[in-house]
Amino acid sequence: MGLGVGIFLAAVGAVLAFAVTDTVSGVNIHTVGWILLIVGIIGIVLSMIFWSSWAGPGYWSRRRGPYVEDAPPPPGY
Repeated sequence: MGLGVGIFLAAVGAVLAFAVTDTVSGVNIHTVGWILLIVGIIGIVLSMIFWSSWAGPGYWSRRRGPYVEDAPPPPGY
């Protein structure tokens, strides 16, 4: 689950838990809303944890050494 899906689930869950006042027979809308809200928040947190462990965008380009234009050629060249 990505960050966008987590935000979407949290938003839909918050709307169902706090803003909907209708009742449906056989389903408690507020409980479904709370479940979606909690799942969305867990998805957001996990996405942020895995994003920081991956080191984010540009990680491989930062690992290279600096480019030196006037450096001498390597030995044996």
